[in-house]
Amino acid sequence: MSKPKQRTVLAFDFGTKSIGVAVGQEITGTAAPLDALKAVDGIPNWDLVAKVFEQWSPQLAVVGLPLNMDGTNQQVTFAAKKFANRLNAKYRVPVETCDERLTTVDAKARLFELGGYKKLDKQKVDSVSACLIFESWVESQY
Repeated sequence: MSKPKQRTVLAFDFGTKSIGVAVGQEITGTAAPLDALKAVDGIPNWDLVAKVFEQWSPQLAVVGLPLNMDGTNQQVTFAAKKFANRLNAKYRVPVETCDERLTTVDAKARLFELGGYKKLDKQKVDSVSACLIFESWVESQY
């Protein structure tokens, strides 16, 4: 088993209307949800994305890939890959992708456990999904 690294990682749950964001610490394998970013047809306000990168200075970004349950691509998969490529080009950090199947379901279950239906706000779900994407990515590294 390889030794955990000490990088700060931004994780993204890509969506066409909302992009969940979380900041994770590779050494602990944990992440905290940040405010989700509103998007129009998958395009976020890049000024807000820049602020997140400035605030956290990540050494890596991870973007969840929305795949069909059989592992095949869907239309939004290509948009998520394009988003990942843009992050890499704009912020000059390595960007990896991670299978995100079922993270939204898991995020809703986690939030429901914490406070019932009133916690199931769309932006909270998206950012908790980003936390789960980070955790899944970390687990796949070791």
